[in-house]
Amino acid sequence: MKKLRITQVKSSIDRSQRQKRSLQALGLKKMHQSVEHDATPQILGIVDTVKHLVTVEEI
Repeated sequence: MKKLRITQVKSSIDRSQRQKRSLQALGLKKMHQSVEHDATPQILGIVDTVKHLVTVEEI
């Protein structure tokens, strides 16, 4: 299974609760913090809701 490196590049300040919870579900708490996840449909769906706040790279 492919792995993804997800990095938060924009702040969650003044964003909707849904977007804040999505970042929290991914494990992102601070700017420029990176996490690695498997590319499951659930993770890809979460990333799609906050695609304007994160960058995604394939590992």
